Amino acid sequence: MKKICIVAGARPNFIKVAPLIRAIEKTEGICYRLVYTGRSDDDTLEDSLFNDLGISRPDAFLEADCESLNELTGKVMSAFEHYLTQSPADVVIVVDDLASTMAAAIVAKKQGAKLAHLVAGTRSFDINMPKEINRLVIDGLSDLLFTAGISNNCITSREGTEQSRVYMVGNILIDNLRFNHGRWLRPAVFDEYSLHEGGYIVFTLNRKALISDRDNLREMLTAILSKAGETPVIAPLRNEARAVVSDLLGDIEGEDRVRMVSPMSYLEFGYLTSHAKGVITDSGNVAEEATFNGVPCITLNSYTEHTETVKVGSNVLVGEDAAQLSAALESLVAGRWKQSDIPERWDGRSAERIVSILLNA
Repeated sequence: MKKICIVAGARPNFIKVAPLIRAIEKTEGICYRLVYTGRSDDDTLEDSLFNDLGISRPDAFLEADCESLNELTGKVMSAFEHYLTQSPADVVIVVDDLASTMAAAIVAKKQGAKLAHLVAGTRSFDINMPKEINRLVIDGLSDLLFTAGISNNCITSREGTEQSRVYMVGNILIDNLRFNHGRWLRPAVFDEYSLHEGGYIVFTLNRKALISDRDNLREMLTAILSKAGETPVIAPLRNEARAVVSDLLGDIEGEDRVRMVSPMSYLEFGYLTSHAKGVITDSGNVAEEATFNGVPCITLNSYTEHTETVKVGSNVLVGEDAAQLSAALESLVAGRWKQSDIPERWDGRSAERIVSILLNA
């Protein structure tokens, strides 16, 4: 029996590993345990998330939680080393590029397990970003690199990675969209604000760099209100982003057109974004899902880990520039968006490919 340990370091990681867990549960000769590096009382891990994804809550929590990335790395390494000693695995799978992801990757290699990196080969090419360092370390250590597209494969090739270790399995987020087709839940905000499908814009915000620059964020919010016109903007924001945006909107004319709504369940948010006129976001995951759904997407960043969303899909990058945001949103509202398609292997079968590879690893 092939023993797999899947490590998640934050809420978005569970969305990416859910298809893999579902595929493993359907396959003989392989089993898994799910480990969360954070706290068991993490309020972002509501029961509805796991119910919506069709998976169980983690088998183990490492209880690592602190502001300092270096301190977090040390705590995860210590706790995960103890866990792997008690529960050995043939393969450890880590996701994305968090400090906790890098910590788990280092421990896995030291413990002699094979290391697999889900969503490998992503780069910002900004070495000053902590996540970029994490990506380089994790990919460098990994025995199996599961990439989402050709651009990610090219990156690993340029960096000298042995290509026999690299597998273009496609974008695993799309597996969830396929799985949940027909399961989306129409949110209550449709009736509350008299919304109709294709008649609103979704706005999400999470990046600390954007939230902390209040002057620039005010300019961007002003641009959104100016160019959205009569199209309502639905903003299901969390925590600090919600507080800062609410505060800034109070000084901007027409602020009532931005509807600050409570965070939604996964199935509700999936319905909201897939039926929107357009999306404004700083989330790569949201942009990738918009590409699959064919929904125009404006990303508040100067780069994307998956260039397919821009080259093939419905995504446009505007950085943190209010003027570029204004121009893009004007085109979106006017219906002058570019033609888009679905990138290669974004077909909802990534998890099946990964399990097949794991069985032979």
